Amino acid sequence: MLLTCCSSDSEIKAETNQVQTNMAKTLIVYYSYTGNCKAIVNSLASQITADQLEIQPAEKGLQYEANGYALGTQLLNAIKANPNDASSYPAIDPVTVNLDDYQNIIIVTPLWWSQMAAIMQTYLFNNSAKLAGKTVGMIVSSHSSGISGVVADAQRLLPNVTWAGDALWINNTNHSNRASLIQDWLPTQNFQTSNNMAQLMYITIDGVTKTATLVDNAATQALVAKLQEAPVTVTLNDNNFEIWGALGFSLPSSNEYINAQAGDIVLYGGSNICIFYDSNSYSYTRLGKIDGLSESGLRYFLKAGQSSISVTLSLTNTTGISQIRADNTSSRTYTLQGTLAQAGHKGIIIQNGKKIIR
Repeated sequence: MLLTCCSSDSEIKAETNQVQTNMAKTLIVYYSYTGNCKAIVNSLASQITADQLEIQPAEKGLQYEANGYALGTQLLNAIKANPNDASSYPAIDPVTVNLDDYQNIIIVTPLWWSQMAAIMQTYLFNNSAKLAGKTVGMIVSSHSSGISGVVADAQRLLPNVTWAGDALWINNTNHSNRASLIQDWLPTQNFQTSNNMAQLMYITIDGVTKTATLVDNAATQALVAKLQEAPVTVTLNDNNFEIWGALGFSLPSSNEYINAQAGDIVLYGGSNICIFYDSNSYSYTRLGKIDGLSESGLRYFLKAGQSSISVTLSLTNTTGISQIRADNTSSRTYTLQGTLAQAGHKGIIIQNGKKIIR
């Protein structure tokens, strides 16, 4: 009892303040039908620094609870019947927030008949690949039902995130105490901190350099230590959905079954690096993701379809070149003085680096 008394409110507040001070850039993603989730977000936003994104259904004014929750149940059943089909999910308004800007995501969602609200499921399904590698926490609002079904939905929709900790359940009984519940919950979550900002790695292929954001695990820590000594150049080959090859050294493995997407960088077999321009599911150790390239851009950058691709990994930008464009001036001709030769010029000219008499 004495120890319990010593764990005062001031200590809890100090822990919460520490979370608020140290959290890396955070986005709160929420859907609120009755207004309860909006109230939760307001309480959460008063305790941490975070941006907010409200998810809205494309079709407005629908009453999901009418006629014994007929419409809401219909939407959930459609998802359950074909969870991998995008057409199973109800349409939502377009979202322009760039998830690459955030390290932490906090999902605030209502429970519908023991499942995650269909509108939030749409957002997570559409953005599963972009959320891969993020640290995610979740708060679930319900009237009285337990939230295990919502947690299961979240894990299905986001197989490649790092969960910050257990989800927080706020129900009709304790909703009025949401501020203190959130205050107690935040220190239990292992969110990324500003001192734990993701490490950038530079990848250079054929003179073009792009950045990749590394996840934080034993493999990337060992890789960064190696790259701090000197850049590493490897020869990779195309494998129809990736370029891959031996690093020349081993890294600590923490393999898990991953649905790798375009841009993902993984460790295979402890000593091979794979960089994807398409998708593949297998047991890998996640290393990171190339920043800001579309699938077509990745195919071009990674020289998809070629063999013996020289790839340099480094912690500094070894070249200022970010893009190479062909110079279409090879047909131009110049005088010996270096000026453009006019049409009809007689004498010695230089074309394609060669002297020609005309």
